[in-house]
Amino acid sequence: MNRWLCRPWCIGIITLFLVGADQLTKVLAVRFLKGQDPFVLWDGVFELRYLENRGAAFGIFQGQRTFFLVMGLLVFAAGVFLFLRMSKEARFLPLRLVGIFVMAGAWGNMLDRLRLSYVVDFFYFKLIDFPVFNVADIYVSVAVAVFALLIFFFYTDEDLQKLFVKNPGEERGAGDE
Repeated sequence: MNRWLCRPWCIGIITLFLVGADQLTKVLAVRFLKGQDPFVLWDGVFELRYLENRGAAFGIFQGQRTFFLVMGLLVFAAGVFLFLRMSKEARFLPLRLVGIFVMAGAWGNMLDRLRLSYVVDFFYFKLIDFPVFNVADIYVSVAVAVFALLIFFFYTDEDLQKLFVKNPGEERGAGDE
């Protein structure tokens, strides 16, 4: 499995699938939630509520479309650079998956900003009055939480020292582990 997740085309296919799932949910939110009262799934706790977010998390940076596009491109460039430099050892498969989810989340919201000039959000935890969010936000949030758990509780200092290879093209056979 890790052998496949070390190939750029495989990373691209998974990322495209995740972005597609995010975009599909947003199309459904526009079609069924826009202009409607919230759809209550659990009264007082969780509902589907259409929102056009022209900012970032918690509504910050309202109307800064160029900033978000540049940040999305930087996340993508950093992701590609890190994937090319990351060790192909099977032990680092979870970090590859975390990277894929972060990139998919960034691209999912960036596509909204390119197409619509805002991000479609629709999940709302009413119980705690949490900001409205979407599938791409879930990708990034869960990936960052998993990343923190991996760094603090799974990988050792020695593992992290082996994470990046000096000459990625010279690493032999590690993807077969």
